[in-house]
Amino acid sequence: MPAWLLYSVVSLFFVLAATALFFFTVTRGALLMRGVMAGSDSDAAHVYPIYSNLRLIRLIDFQPIIAAILLFQYDRLVSAITHGLQHMNLRGKNVLITSCAFGNVIPRVVNAALDTGARRVLIADIIKNELDHAQGKLLSHAGKIEFLQENAIAMKQADNSVSANVIFFLLHELPHHLKGQALKEAGRVLEPGGKLYLAEFHRPDLWVLRALSWTYFKVFEPLGLALWDTHDPLKQLEAMGGFSCERRTVFFGNFQIIVATKNPA
Repeated sequence: MPAWLLYSVVSLFFVLAATALFFFTVTRGALLMRGVMAGSDSDAAHVYPIYSNLRLIRLIDFQPIIAAILLFQYDRLVSAITHGLQHMNLRGKNVLITSCAFGNVIPRVVNAALDTGARRVLIADIIKNELDHAQGKLLSHAGKIEFLQENAIAMKQADNSVSANVIFFLLHELPHHLKGQALKEAGRVLEPGGKLYLAEFHRPDLWVLRALSWTYFKVFEPLGLALWDTHDPLKQLEAMGGFSCERRTVFFGNFQIIVATKNPA
């Protein structure tokens, strides 16, 4: 093997290893360390530092990185949500984004909602740093957006108060006993006829992708594997009752978009 090729392979290996170690440290590794050091009783104890530390948020929230993490399906997933919003009658209504997310999903959802006539967009997250970071992306919409520090499992919004609710890759980060609670709250605040747009990971159809995804979740985000079976969000929504649900999967089943319409009372 030529020396330059050997050096290239070795360099690539170390770059990939360092990247994996970094992400492990700021995700599951940090939670393991919290557990060893007696942990925390706060509502945000399950939140990774990558989503709570403002320096880490700014470091990681770079569109090419986020697109790569979602296997370059990010734009496709966001477009499915914004397309749905653009075909709703949101004039004079409120739209809720439950939990901030990296990338350009929040600006695109806000633009789609306001362009369709929404009166106000509410953005809720348990972490203030996430809200501050999101606010920096939406400076041109001042006055039409409300930032709320709230817990997805105990929202302060009134029943039937929003026409659309967007949840973008939140459930896989929640402890299992909170996943259903978050879905119940998401449905509670929706008005009859309102829609919940939920994007998440899904059990891949191809065995190669399934093996890679299983490994990824086991190492970095073990709470996500339950979405494949015991805590399938579609089954949970159907079990709750009161919703008409549709699921679309993309990239060989690796991701899912669920649209749940709240039935009339």
